[in-house]
Amino acid sequence: MKTHERWDEDDVRIRPGRTKSRPRTKERPAHAEAETGMVIAVDRGRFTVALSSDSNEIAMGRQIFAIKSRELGRKGIVVGDLVDLIGSDTSGTDDLARIVRRQERSSNLRRTADDVDPVERIIVANATQMAIVTSTADPEPSFGLIDRALVAAFDAEIQPILIITKTDLASADALNAMYGPLELPVFTVTSRVPPAELREALGNEVTVVLGHSGVGKSTLVNAIVPGSLRSTGHVNTVTGKGRHTSTSALALALVGGGWIIDTPGIRSFGLAHVDADQFIRAFPDLGPGIQDCPRACSHDEPDCGLNSWIELQPANVQERLLSLRRLLTAPTQLPAASPDAY
Repeated sequence: MKTHERWDEDDVRIRPGRTKSRPRTKERPAHAEAETGMVIAVDRGRFTVALSSDSNEIAMGRQIFAIKSRELGRKGIVVGDLVDLIGSDTSGTDDLARIVRRQERSSNLRRTADDVDPVERIIVANATQMAIVTSTADPEPSFGLIDRALVAAFDAEIQPILIITKTDLASADALNAMYGPLELPVFTVTSRVPPAELREALGNEVTVVLGHSGVGKSTLVNAIVPGSLRSTGHVNTVTGKGRHTSTSALALALVGGGWIIDTPGIRSFGLAHVDADQFIRAFPDLGPGIQDCPRACSHDEPDCGLNSWIELQPANVQERLLSLRRLLTAPTQLPAASPDAY
């Protein structure tokens, strides 16, 4: 038997699992072999990723499921994100690919729960266009929501377009009068048939679709992307509000190129994250009236140049000024959440 004076390292037993097989390092793998894809759906920490930016190839089924890798940390992933991932060859197995990088975003469409909520929520990433969908009736159009969506679009530097549905139920004259002067692309949909001009405007763009529940967003998406089978609903005859049918955002490839992202219906669109100075960008029709405003005018004060200018304008322009001033004062006047009608 050896005495402790004669022991050496060969006599020391090492417990399995107790050794560090590799030293700690701050260097991370380069993942040079990673593939690039676009996140098209998010469901409880799992992501559906289209592995190519070619819409026609995606339509043939180049989609996989993935999870975030630990090295991403708290970095969020939303629909529209371009990501790099490894382990995409998971056919015939239960393994999930891992997202190792999120590429830099070209745009962030954000909103808050209400006008006093400091927490921003990114709706989609990398959108190039926002389609604001409103109906002429059933439910009635919400001019306040349209104005809020316009503010968010300009803040994110996304091109807004307006799609008016259910024109077979009521005239779109009021909406055209309100938003026609903005030089905003406006498309009308009758009998659920999207016009050819709208299809052309969506081509080769990443278009996020926003609107109240019940205005026909999912019906429109189903018509533009046959086979998408987005759930459709009805409008409550008592409240006049639609029922949520789409429960999560989903990006769908368009034949010929481009994407359309259907989102759940919204009843409020908080703008706490937007600087009040940016609001006026969504109201270019009021531009001539602010020429006589004093320096650093809030556009809601006695000396505002809009006060005298607006008296000579038609009713629809006066309504636009009222909408702007509601938006400017909302963060200090709303107690908790934006009213559904606005």
